[in-house]
Amino acid sequence: MTRRLTLRARLALLAAVAVALAVAVCAVTSWFLVRGQLYSEMDRRLQAIGGGPPPSGPEGDPGPGGRRDQHLRDVIYTALQQCGSSPAASPFSGRMFGPTQMIQAVSPEGKACTFADAGSITVTPADVQVAKAETSKALHDGSGVDSSGNRIDVRVFTRPVITDNGTTVGAVSYALPLDEVQGPLDRLAVLMLVVSAFGVLIAAGAGLVIARTSLRPVDELTGVVEHIARTEDLDTQIPAEGADEIARLSRSFNTMTAALAASRDRQQQLIADAGHELRTPLTSLRTNIDLLLRSQDTGRELDPATRHRMLVNVKAQMLELSSLVGDLLELARPEQEEPVREEVALHEVVDRAVERARLRGPDLRIEAVTKPWYVHGDRGSLERAVVNLLDNAVKFSPSSGSIDVRLADGELTVRDHGPGIAAEDLPHVFDRFYRSTSARSLPGSGLGLSIVARVVGESGGQVRLDPAEGGGTMARVRLPGTATPED
Repeated sequence: MTRRLTLRARLALLAAVAVALAVAVCAVTSWFLVRGQLYSEMDRRLQAIGGGPPPSGPEGDPGPGGRRDQHLRDVIYTALQQCGSSPAASPFSGRMFGPTQMIQAVSPEGKACTFADAGSITVTPADVQVAKAETSKALHDGSGVDSSGNRIDVRVFTRPVITDNGTTVGAVSYALPLDEVQGPLDRLAVLMLVVSAFGVLIAAGAGLVIARTSLRPVDELTGVVEHIARTEDLDTQIPAEGADEIARLSRSFNTMTAALAASRDRQQQLIADAGHELRTPLTSLRTNIDLLLRSQDTGRELDPATRHRMLVNVKAQMLELSSLVGDLLELARPEQEEPVREEVALHEVVDRAVERARLRGPDLRIEAVTKPWYVHGDRGSLERAVVNLLDNAVKFSPSSGSIDVRLADGELTVRDHGPGIAAEDLPHVFDRFYRSTSARSLPGSGLGLSIVARVVGESGGQVRLDPAEGGGTMARVRLPGTATPED
C-alpha cells in the first residue's frame, strides 16, 4: 500500500504513526502511574483506618485499633464469637469513619462475620490465610455489598485479630469502594484518548508540512533531471548550496553530468578524428582501384611496373587501415576499474618487441640491453605499448641509423637519433590523433603513443618523451615491480 503513495505522503504517514506510538506509550504509562498512585493512596487510607500492621514482639498486639478504641475491639471480638448467627452491633458509633467504609470480621474457618450497617465483603483465600495467622496482612481487590444492598467492587485490607496473650483468633477486613479509583481512571483514559487523537492529527499535518518543505530541493533536483533527460543538455548545473544530503546529491549529479558531457565530447572527437584519418587511405584505395578497373575495362593495360607499384600501394593502404582499426578498437576498450593483473616478465616482453621492430626496420641497428624486471599488468597490452614505442623510434630514425633500448631497475628507455620533437609538440604527443607537422607525411594514425600512455597508466606507471642529447628523442617508461619473480 505504501509503495503507491508519494514520498511526501509516506513521510507524513510515518511521522503520524511515530507520534501516535509515542503518544500511546506516554498515555498508557501515565495511566498506569496514576492508577498506581491512586491505589497507593487508597491502601494508605485503609491501613490508617485499620490501625496499621500489628506490631511484632513479646508484648503482643493491643488488637485492631489498639488502645485507641476499646469499643471497636470489643465489637470485633463479639462478632467473631457470634459469627454466622446474626450481625454484630455497628462498629461506627463514636468513630470518625467515612460513610463509605465497610468492615467485617473473618473467622479462621473462613466465615464472614458481619456488622450492622457495615456491609459485607466476599471472603477470599488471602483473607483466610490472615485469619489462620499464615500471613500478617492482605491487600487485594474484591467485591462486596454495601449498607444499601448494592453490589460494588472494593479494595480490601485484612489484618489479624490478636488477643493479649498473642493468640490469633481471626481477622478483620476493611474495604473502600473502587469507584473512588475507577471513576477518575476512566475519565483520565477518555481524556488521554481525545488528546492522543488530536495529537496524531496535528502530527500528520505537521509531518505533511515538514515533508513538503524538506522535499522542495528534491523537487528542484527532479525538475533539472527531467529537463536533462528531455533535452540531453548535459551542461545544465544543479544549484548545490549547503552541506546536507541534498547538496551532496546535487554535487554528485553535477559531477556525473560533467563526466558524461566530457565522455560524449571525447566520443564525438574520436569519431571525427577517426573519420578524418580513414578518409585519406580510403580515398587512395579508391583511386588506385578505379585506375586498375578502368585500364582493364578500356583494354589499355598498364605496364607491369606501374601495375605492381599500384598494387603495392593498395597493400600498404590496407595495412594502414588494419593498423588504424586495431588502434581504434584498443582505445574503444572501456577502462576497467580493476584491469587484468598478472605477473609479467617485462624484460621478455621488451625482447620480443625488439625482434618485431628489427623486422620492420631491417636497415636500422637496434641495440637492446635488458635486465630482469617483473611487473603486474596485462601481457598483451604491455607488449603492444612497447612495440608502439619502438615503431615510433623506427619511423623517425634516419636510414642506417641506430636505436638504443635499455631496461634497468624498472625504467625502460628507447632512444632514437631522428629529428627529435619540437618543444611546442611535447605537451600533445600523447593526445589521440595528434601528429606533428613533420610527422604528417609519414605513415601512422597518431594513436600509438595514446595507447602507450593508457597501458602504462593502467599498470601504475609513468611515461614521458624528452629531447635526447645530441639529437633524437628519449622515451622513458617507469613501471613499479621487482627484480625477482614472486613465489
